[in-house]
Amino acid sequence: MPMNFSNTPRAQSDLLFGIDLGGTKTEIAVLGSHGQFLHRERRPTPANDYHAILHNIAHLLSRAQSATGIRAQALGIGAPGAPKPESGQLKNANTTCLIGKPLAIDLQRLLEIPVFLENDANCFTLSEATDGAASQYRTVFGVILGTGVGGGWFINWHLHTGRQHIAGEWGHNPLPTFASVATTVQRPNRACYCGQHDCIETYLSGPGLSLTYADIGPKQASADTIANRYVQGEPQAQQAMTVYVTQLAAALATVINVMDPDCIVLGGGLSQMPGLYEKLPSELGRFVFSQSVQTRILRAKHGDSSGVRGAAWLSQKAFN
Repeated sequence: MPMNFSNTPRAQSDLLFGIDLGGTKTEIAVLGSHGQFLHRERRPTPANDYHAILHNIAHLLSRAQSATGIRAQALGIGAPGAPKPESGQLKNANTTCLIGKPLAIDLQRLLEIPVFLENDANCFTLSEATDGAASQYRTVFGVILGTGVGGGWFINWHLHTGRQHIAGEWGHNPLPTFASVATTVQRPNRACYCGQHDCIETYLSGPGLSLTYADIGPKQASADTIANRYVQGEPQAQQAMTVYVTQLAAALATVINVMDPDCIVLGGGLSQMPGLYEKLPSELGRFVFSQSVQTRILRAKHGDSSGVRGAAWLSQKAFN
């Protein structure tokens, strides 16, 4: 049954415990009755050892319970990849030791409490739609622009995950052909780790922006360096950013044309690129099938805390 998430204050004993399981770090957070942080801690992720990951999470939970003096009633997990609906086994995880493992089921046995798991993009979206930048909107598309590109849907106060549990995975649609026509850069054939070519992720991720920059001129650089050079007025960086915004607008236009959300919330490192929020809305008008575009483009309120906050909000399911 779909879950209705709410930011209504809860009893102090009903603290929300969440884990953000990343490839390099694992973070736990405990949210209080008004969504405030009561405890946070990070530890390195033993990314090549599945059983060590389980015990790392158990250790963090034990320390969080000691710090707050409250036993967790449930635990939310934001993880790379998504659980298969039929088995709970993880798929599409870039922490490869998790692939095929029933992470939530194994943690539930180990911790002896309910465990609720979603992919990291869904947790980001849940956080921003519950008490973040998009909390006033009914239809929210959350976008992660980072090392990879992902997304999640929050519709009428519910996370929408879909039949295959892949709703929002727009990063593995092909970049629209009209995005390359609208720019002066020849679109190359970019291989994606998913086995396809020219996925949106291969253009709008940090590595994708670096490839675009290298396609334009003789220099190579990381996304952070490109952003700095853009601010300094370097022509190659200026052109790369112009291309990036056009490609982002074309890719998001396909989402708007299909689902027409109230707002789109941007998160991840590239969501902080200079000039993005000034240029993107007008670029959308080139591609959206409407005479005007009312969809709000929002900057994430909670920044890199959104993932662990969303994981904590997942544990609210235990109180409903």
